[in-house]
Amino acid sequence: MVTLNTVVITGATGNVGKPLVAELVAAGIEVRAVSRRAAAGFPPGVTAFRSALDALPGADAVFLNSRALGGGLEPTIAAAREAGVTRLVALSAINADDDFARQPSRFRGDRNREVERLAVDSGLEWVSLRPSVFASNFAGMWAHQIRTGDVVVGPYAKSSTAPIADGDIAAVGARAFLTDCLLGRRLSLTGPEALTNEDLIGVLGGVLGHELRYVEAPEDAVRQQFQHIGFSAEFGAAYVALLSETVDRPALITHDVERILGRPATTFSQWVAEHRSLFTN
Repeated sequence: MVTLNTVVITGATGNVGKPLVAELVAAGIEVRAVSRRAAAGFPPGVTAFRSALDALPGADAVFLNSRALGGGLEPTIAAAREAGVTRLVALSAINADDDFARQPSRFRGDRNREVERLAVDSGLEWVSLRPSVFASNFAGMWAHQIRTGDVVVGPYAKSSTAPIADGDIAAVGARAFLTDCLLGRRLSLTGPEALTNEDLIGVLGGVLGHELRYVEAPEDAVRQQFQHIGFSAEFGAAYVALLSETVDRPALITHDVERILGRPATTFSQWVAEHRSLFTN
């Protein structure tokens, strides 16, 4: 078993990077956190870097967040190899092999297919995390509507997803650094239950104590709505295309989170209860 002492985390202030930093620090790993934020509030002992390239010398492993790295993705992997890094853990997505027109996150900067391919072809040890939709995505899409009323408008009320808690992705990522048992695997990670948009709204209303309704809207209205909250038209189109394929079809559930962590995956209800402030403040 390879012992990794020093891990570079790109996207260290993100929804996965931040809890991953905490997991590794708790396990006694020296963490180098890459963030563009000058004061990111990392745990004691974490060394902050503004550039992944600056963090690499002497490191053993790297967490690759393609959105955070942007055009620096390929140079970072090349430099990691030069620096003697032995392991890469890539943040990809469960739909990385799908047509790009059905990958909404691509239009927010994710390069899920590329980051996995580059890690696999690097010649280094690798693990690819392929999570389903993040639970936190629903805060970004719905929080404003929930704060201002009791109706959430969106596409396809009967479409289904299996949201995964961001912290569960981070916990699996930590295992990819702390053990060798996940090496060379593409891990399809989902939440523990398939929920329609109507179900999700029911869960949110129940936890928040605020009766909510989901109202299905035409595709054009959905695209306009996404643009209103700062998402691109391409993102809205890809999100609609993705959900259209899951209408009246339960989302895939893999149970890999439970198998890897030895505990149940976090339910959407549990995640909402832990993050109420995202929907109420």
